Amino acid sequence: MSVARKNPDAFAFQVMVVLCLIWGSQQVLIKTAAVDIAPVMQATLRNCIAAVLVGLMVLWRGDWKQMGVTWRAGVLAGGLFGLEFLFIAEGLKLTTAAHMSVFLYTAPIFTALGLHFMLPSERLRLLQWLGILLAFVGIAMAFAGGTSWANMDGRTLLGDAFGVLAGLAWGATTVVVRGSRLSEAPATLTLFYQLAVGFVGLLLIGLITGQAGDVVMTPLAVGSVLFQGVIVSFISYLTWFWLLRKYLASNLAVFSFITPLFGVTFGVLILGEPLTVNFVLGAVLVLLGVVLVSAEPWVRQQLRKWVG
Repeated sequence: MSVARKNPDAFAFQVMVVLCLIWGSQQVLIKTAAVDIAPVMQATLRNCIAAVLVGLMVLWRGDWKQMGVTWRAGVLAGGLFGLEFLFIAEGLKLTTAAHMSVFLYTAPIFTALGLHFMLPSERLRLLQWLGILLAFVGIAMAFAGGTSWANMDGRTLLGDAFGVLAGLAWGATTVVVRGSRLSEAPATLTLFYQLAVGFVGLLLIGLITGQAGDVVMTPLAVGSVLFQGVIVSFISYLTWFWLLRKYLASNLAVFSFITPLFGVTFGVLILGEPLTVNFVLGAVLVLLGVVLVSAEPWVRQQLRKWVG
């Protein structure tokens, strides 16, 4: 019997703020620790640690019994998950953590577009199409604010493009999960596929490109990897899945978009990253568009209240 989900209460809001703070700090932490450990290797090691922890939970709960019918989709989802973090890692070498935090959260736009063409029940409504339009206008505006015209080397622009590609890979991962047998699989098993396959793929890339040797185990490097592996990829993700079982997903999605705001704030305050007017305006349009797409039922509910 399915459990009725409720609107987020004060407790859910407090938990979401903590989760968004954790998620928003990731890009800044990766960029800060990059002096000691290559971003690709940070992603590789974090996936390894989290895969072991989640794998133990899968064994303990008996979720491994569904591997026989889900492994193909699991490998595909894991490959896309690893691709997402490859784009994040390479993008952070070229652009700011603030830019990456915003462009990564274009993922729901790509998810909605993919599901629109895959599942009849996921057809986009008018407000969602408006959100997609706003998001892409925002991306174009933010790109214009991120181009390094002074140096004309295009590094920032390329890094921003990697951020959008990371969002595309994240969105495609969600489409694969929703459109396959993984949609009925335990969340722990789905997360294990993503972490384990992502680890293998990123490790191979690190070895091939020679970045596997760019590791110096300083306190900063160890702390970054442990934080990402234990706190972010294990505890925070499982907490998010737990919230989704208790509360309405569309309403939780609204709170989750605090994450880029934390990411931009941390980038400016901790790394001293500059912000342009174009980027700020573009980021606002992107986030507004994403809210319209991901939380369309909530937006319609609020509009009815205002009109009524």
